[in-house]
Amino acid sequence: MKAVLIDDEISNLENLRTLLEKHCPQVTIMATAQNVSDAVGAIEKHQPHLVFLDIQMGEQTGFEVLKLLPKRNFEVIFVTAYDHYGIQAVKFAALDYLLKPIDIEELITAVNKVEYKLTTQIQNLQLDFLLQQLKKPEKDVSTIALPMQNEIRYIPLVEIIRCEADNSYTYFFLANSEKIVVSKSLKEYADLLRPNGFLRTHQSHLVNPKYVKSWLKEDGGILLLTSGQKIPVSKANKETVKQALQRI
Repeated sequence: MKAVLIDDEISNLENLRTLLEKHCPQVTIMATAQNVSDAVGAIEKHQPHLVFLDIQMGEQTGFEVLKLLPKRNFEVIFVTAYDHYGIQAVKFAALDYLLKPIDIEELITAVNKVEYKLTTQIQNLQLDFLLQQLKKPEKDVSTIALPMQNEIRYIPLVEIIRCEADNSYTYFFLANSEKIVVSKSLKEYADLLRPNGFLRTHQSHLVNPKYVKSWLKEDGGILLLTSGQKIPVSKANKETVKQALQRI
């Protein structure tokens, strides 16, 4: 699997190279780059399967690299020092990212996921989706990519009624009665969808307030949804949920 490493700091490039050579022998590093121009040139020359892309590169961002490429027929693993500009869009696009300092197990997992996608030849539309998301203010994001076993589904947020936890999996219940399972935790989606108004009512439940019909005064508090479903509200979340619903 051919790879290009992009980071504006040489020490980060050397560290990533060392980790890949030691723990991901299936990756062959074709080139490295420290700025946007060189990165575009390296990708066009080597046609990699995988690009490790630093998000913040001096005054520019790794997203500029993607925008300048006429074709993006490769997978990307973003690398960042902290949750800053663009990470929300990366998460909405269901793309992998690594936080510095890089965790070895997370690196191996991310590389294995790319290898699987390349083997199954799943078409990568996520980068195009990401660039579209970056054009919008964060609060105006209206669609989320959900990674399923054999496909990526792009679901408008307005079609999500609720989400429910099942250990490390999350079930999405949609307005068309469809149920989608994703192998990510509910906490991850609760953090991601909170700016879009979704309410964490309970340890196991996340609700789109657009589908709340009424508050039932039983068992400490239950939300009755327009679908007829009843969702519990925990004591810890009761006041927060009440206040949020009053603002709608």
